[in-house]
Amino acid sequence: MTHYQLVASNKRKSVLVVFFFLVFIGLASYAMAIGFGYGLDMVGMALVLAGGFSFASYWWSDKIILGLSKAKPANRSQHFDFYTVAENLSSSQRMPMPKLYVIEDTAMNAFATGRSPEKAVVCATTGLLSRLNRSEIEGVIAHELSHVKNYDMLLMSLVTILVGFLSLLADWMMRSSFGRRGRDKSDNQLQVIFMVAGIVLALLSPLIANLIKLAISRRREFLADASGVAMTKNPQGLINALTKIGQDKQPLEAANKATAHLYISNPLKNSKNAAGWFSKMFMTHPPVAERVEALRG
Repeated sequence: MTHYQLVASNKRKSVLVVFFFLVFIGLASYAMAIGFGYGLDMVGMALVLAGGFSFASYWWSDKIILGLSKAKPANRSQHFDFYTVAENLSSSQRMPMPKLYVIEDTAMNAFATGRSPEKAVVCATTGLLSRLNRSEIEGVIAHELSHVKNYDMLLMSLVTILVGFLSLLADWMMRSSFGRRGRDKSDNQLQVIFMVAGIVLALLSPLIANLIKLAISRRREFLADASGVAMTKNPQGLINALTKIGQDKQPLEAANKATAHLYISNPLKNSKNAAGWFSKMFMTHPPVAERVEALRG
């Protein structure tokens, strides 16, 4: 399989996962509204509130994340390979040059953020820049620019809005339902069945939505790997970089659970190398070994 076929395959799989996610959100919302005896007005209210909070986070995402990460602007002379590789890749892809930042940390990692290619930011740790050669740095930067080019920040923000919406909706309906049941004694048997179904969905839907969100995040990592190789035409650069990053056992102090999904590899270093299928469901990133195997294929 060529890297172009790998890109196309990952795009198709991403579309399928996102489609399934949207169908699940729609069906779960409708079922809860019917089960708890509400109209669609509460559904709309939850969507507006979740969307408002998530949009604010998305709009100022670069400033928020750079502040949390304690990142500083990169310097061309001090970080020459980082700077010139980003320049060359941006030029070859006809993309705006992203703003470049560095995090003073010996851990090896990098991330991209920003709400559009014009507002993009690529950030790398000093540990990564000092321990990778130019070809490997190129693979990492191409991976991050692929996230920007594929609008992964926008996609994940929309997914986050929908997960937040479903969580808000489930919480509101559960709380208000218990208050209503104390006043309404006329529930028929069918309504009780709907009520039970609504409670089950209210309890499980946020968890299921988060699992699908993580699946989308993992799928976009595979896509960024393939797209990055399509940029550089050099799979070995990214393969070597991922192998070295995977062997690095140092957690990134500036990272946390809220920002972990942004990085090229899990910065918290709390996942097992030989994870089973159940453990993988809760990962923000695919195991490095699987990513390397896909690229080698």
